[in-house]
Amino acid sequence: MAQKPHVAIFPSPGMGHLIPLTELAKKLALSYDLSSTFIVPSIGPPPEAQTKVLGSLPAGINYISLPPVSFDDLPGIRAETQISLTVTRSLSSIRDVLKSLVASTRLVALVLDLFGTDVIDIAMEFSVPSYIASLSTGMTLSLHFYMPRLDQMVSCEYRDLPEPVLLPGCATPVHGRDLPDPIQDRKDDAYKWFLHHSSRHRLAEGILLNSFVDLEPETIKGLQDQELGNLPPIYPVGPIINSGSSIGVNGHECLQWMDDQPHGSVLYISFGSGGTLSFEQLNELAMGLEISEQRFLWVVRSPDKSASASYFSAKKVDGNGLVGREEIAKVVKGLMQGGEGVAIRSRMKGLKEAAAMAVSEEGSSTKSLHELVSRWKN
Repeated sequence: MAQKPHVAIFPSPGMGHLIPLTELAKKLALSYDLSSTFIVPSIGPPPEAQTKVLGSLPAGINYISLPPVSFDDLPGIRAETQISLTVTRSLSSIRDVLKSLVASTRLVALVLDLFGTDVIDIAMEFSVPSYIASLSTGMTLSLHFYMPRLDQMVSCEYRDLPEPVLLPGCATPVHGRDLPDPIQDRKDDAYKWFLHHSSRHRLAEGILLNSFVDLEPETIKGLQDQELGNLPPIYPVGPIINSGSSIGVNGHECLQWMDDQPHGSVLYISFGSGGTLSFEQLNELAMGLEISEQRFLWVVRSPDKSASASYFSAKKVDGNGLVGREEIAKVVKGLMQGGEGVAIRSRMKGLKEAAAMAVSEEGSSTKSLHELVSRWKN
């Protein structure tokens, strides 16, 4: 009997990279009978959340944990730099795993995220096609493809640009100060790594985009119409979401509390696995929520002294670099009670329905994923 197609999946460190890729693997297994193996890098002891996710993977999805990487020689480096160096310092181990998978499975593809582009070279050694899973938006993907050109065109810091940047395929220009935090200091290693990974996107055989056509029609069309030159095929397969339930007892208590609240009256607040606030930010947000007098459910992580673990930065700040509690209260109240909030929620309801349609049996994302899997199987 012929072996079933097998996919190697390499997530960079961080739950925001791991979770959507595990959901993708589940979909590949359940809908297309593809088996997969996760190659998991490590900076130290695995977080409890990671252990739970990997330990609950269904049959046909395996994982191999790589030896942990030490950063004792580089204290205080930025998260983006640490993630990239974790990959490069693990390349020898990754090569060994891929060599073993090539020998023992019918390996048809390697899927990796944006921080793992250096693994593409190893995949090429074994003639395994590589695909980048772009886990953010089409607009972010457009930035990655445009980044090498932007780097050559601009000599100053992007935050100092007098005019906003118009990304190919994107209707709305972006102010330089609103570009991702890792590229705000061009002298920092985080910028160099961002540029490095962006320049290597074109080496992929294809891009799996965690978005859908109705969410970003112009941007996705621009990417697929090659407005940025000769790009790899773009496969909009999103939204990649949890199809099951992993909520524990505390989660059920939260749901019970929410069921007792008026419809549409609860604000949910979460900054993701990288969204650690500083003590000062945590306090201002808490006070702003209290002043707003709105119901909320907030996922709080242990505060970080400098918020160096954050993957974002707030820009409307006071002299100390903080968004003030009054501004927070104003925005929250407007979102929950004002006319703008009504319009936003109406828009979100429409996008929710469009997202459900995209991943339905005849939806655009389902067809896009089917096209990709057919390519792998043939």
